[in-house]
Amino acid sequence: MKIATFNINNINRRLPNLLAWLRMAKPDVVALQELKASDGEFPAAAIERAGYGAVWRGQKTWNGVAILARNAEPVLTRDRLPGKPADLEARYIEAAVRGVIVTSIYLPNGNPQPGPKFDYKLDWFARLRRHANTFIKQDLPVVLAGDYNVAPGEIDIYPTRSWDKDALIQPKSRVAFAALVEQGWCDAIRELNPDKRIYTFWDYKRNRWPRDAGLRLDHLLLSPALAPRLVNAGVDKKTRGEDGASDHAPAWVVLR
Repeated sequence: MKIATFNINNINRRLPNLLAWLRMAKPDVVALQELKASDGEFPAAAIERAGYGAVWRGQKTWNGVAILARNAEPVLTRDRLPGKPADLEARYIEAAVRGVIVTSIYLPNGNPQPGPKFDYKLDWFARLRRHANTFIKQDLPVVLAGDYNVAPGEIDIYPTRSWDKDALIQPKSRVAFAALVEQGWCDAIRELNPDKRIYTFWDYKRNRWPRDAGLRLDHLLLSPALAPRLVNAGVDKKTRGEDGASDHAPAWVVLR
């Protein structure tokens, strides 16, 4: 079972890129972020023609998350993160696919920091930890997949000081991510590549893609019930280099 996460950065603008990647990679489940489309603008027909069922929660102009399943219909289990009913941003969705619960997470960026946007990021992280802990307590097979907007350690960002004030690498952001993992989650890509610099995001600015000046922001965390099934994990880096590409590349895991 191959499960991927992909910040598509506008699903309609990059639909040809997405469809080409689906044909090439053939993931069984895909968590998408940054749809940048309302519910009615989601390209459900094109996705279906590609062989994928889908559930999604859109938002006009920004945010938006979806889960795709190959030759299957994902069963929606939740379309928002619990803990704050007034928070209407489309940043979380989860569904059951072939006996596994998969999330699509688009965690707040948090910039500029310090300030209310960074406070929102940390509060959202705390809500995610509380919800994730319910999966741990029930010993469920879960993949927390998505764009966490956190590079967890120094190995997860190219050698530079230019991001020092950015919310993506702040100590509080990293502590929040570490606290989530410490519940018992397996950071799949890092588990299989403990010492390798692996990136999933390359900003469009400052020639960062040609320089391989990237960050690892997209993560797949496996619950203890799933971690023993992990056999492979990686990033489809070449996808980032295609014409009209998202600034993220798909990250994926394979479970036995």
